[in-house]
Amino acid sequence: MTLSPSLDIVWAHAEGEVGLVIVDGAPEIPGRTVADKLAHLAPGDHPLFGLALFEPRGKAQMSANLVLPPSVAGADAGFVILQPDGAHAMSGSNAMCVVTVLLETGMVPITGPRTPVVLDTAAGLVRAVASCAEGRCERVTLEFVPSFAAALDRPLEVEGLGTLSVDIAFSGCWFVLVDAAPLGFEIVPAEARELVSLGGRIRAAARKQIVVSHPVLDGFEGVEYALFHRRRGDTARTGNVMYPGRLDRSPCGTGSAALLAALNARGEMGIGESLETRSIVDSAFTARIARAARVGPHAAIVPEISGRAWIFGRGTLGADPSDPFAAGFTLADVWGDGVGRGAGAAVPE
Repeated sequence: MTLSPSLDIVWAHAEGEVGLVIVDGAPEIPGRTVADKLAHLAPGDHPLFGLALFEPRGKAQMSANLVLPPSVAGADAGFVILQPDGAHAMSGSNAMCVVTVLLETGMVPITGPRTPVVLDTAAGLVRAVASCAEGRCERVTLEFVPSFAAALDRPLEVEGLGTLSVDIAFSGCWFVLVDAAPLGFEIVPAEARELVSLGGRIRAAARKQIVVSHPVLDGFEGVEYALFHRRRGDTARTGNVMYPGRLDRSPCGTGSAALLAALNARGEMGIGESLETRSIVDSAFTARIARAARVGPHAAIVPEISGRAWIFGRGTLGADPSDPFAAGFTLADVWGDGVGRGAGAAVPE
């Protein structure tokens, strides 16, 4: 059997959300920095998407993480997240998968029961501390990039719903945050299809009506995700709707960080306080406000998000040169109307 091209991969998930990790075999991505490489991959038309993410090898309910050499002194590795709509700078669940894979495969050595790992991302350095025992990474705590609320109680016109009041926050990517309680949602499995349908409309409306741009970092423009949340005391259920139409299986690390930023801006959470975020499949992250920060004109926080990831497979992913679907494909029944892609695109050399 000949697979050409081929990728060395490790399968992992963080609290239910699958994050395939590409550890070797990827073609050289142009650019000096991780941000440069993200910009090259961002449109989603690179052959890696078809090979690693799309059918028949991939599925809609996953991401693929490309591990890169770090471009910043002191970082252990860089990474970029590949998703159906393109490449993204930051994801908490995917960062947990990457840290777990780096440590448990020996790509980064485990140095003790609390092993530091620094990830170079296009949004900035993400500092992780891994709780380790007997060669395993049992938990990953991520110190996120400074996060802030850009708008609170922003009116948003949504087809079929009228006017919603939403928050807009940045935590490595832009979120529109939607309180699920007034809409009658508990964020439980039976609601998944309706949440995805409504979340897609909210995201589309936010992208049209709300102009956002990071005041310091280039390339961070436009709302990327719609996060439903329902808070009860020290626990919040979250449901992050991801393009082209699915729910995050984890509590969503970046979404949890964005929610902390909004709650802090409202005066509802202070420095040192924690919130447990639980996903639609009832998996959990611990989200904590570590300290105050500032981003341009915005008061900000540095969030810490803690969760678990597990490796569940390792091998080679590739395509036989005679395979007519070597470039991958998507169909609207699973991937939604906006991601139609047939076979025939070039595959990486």
